[in-house]
Amino acid sequence: MSFYTYHLIKLPFHQAVKFLLNSPKTEKVKGLIHSETMVYMKLGTPIFSLSRFKLNKIVCFAQWENESDFDKFLETTSSGKILANSWYLKLQFVRQWGKISGFEIPKETIELDENEAVVAITIARMKFLQIPRFLKWGRPVEKLVRDDASATLSLASISLPNVISTFSIWKSQKEMEKMVLGHSKVPNPKRHLNAMKERDRKDFHFEFTTLRFRALAEHGFWENQTGFIIKTKD
Repeated sequence: MSFYTYHLIKLPFHQAVKFLLNSPKTEKVKGLIHSETMVYMKLGTPIFSLSRFKLNKIVCFAQWENESDFDKFLETTSSGKILANSWYLKLQFVRQWGKISGFEIPKETIELDENEAVVAITIARMKFLQIPRFLKWGRPVEKLVRDDASATLSLASISLPNVISTFSIWKSQKEMEKMVLGHSKVPNPKRHLNAMKERDRKDFHFEFTTLRFRALAEHGFWENQTGFIIKTKD
């Protein structure tokens, strides 16, 4: 059965550019079903600012046929050794909304306990003329997620020409759904709900998906921190 990994990588600028240009490709890596390699973006920051785009920070989201092929890639290739030294999660697919090309998303879903930690990933292939409208509605949602105390880690990423993605880890599925449905105890809690209604009115994207995962394992440190997955107490 396939599984997924999500990596955050911090490199010197020239090495980051090299990794982006030589990112893992399905046709070259045994067992790799699909991957998206992107540049890190900080949520809620001004669109045209140096604080938003971190060119030395790389995001890699990948689907693998099995853990054996993933482990071999980490051990035997230069790109794999970079990923091995990154902070990363091993992920089990839970469910999907929408569609995206490239990944082989299972039809079967699994149920999470409402108090279990959950990982949410969105991927969008943007319509160029809709990007200004998307940013207008999207930045308030970025701030909503960024400022939610139930999100232990949240960020966005971009791959030119038109891929935009978000990633967040939540202490529990219940807390994440409060944010999605506009029930968070924060000012203007319906920012996410309103943006989804606007997307339904007139789509921003050629393709869009929201994916939820259970974290199977967490490896390494990000910004000198680890333990972003909060385990449910028995």
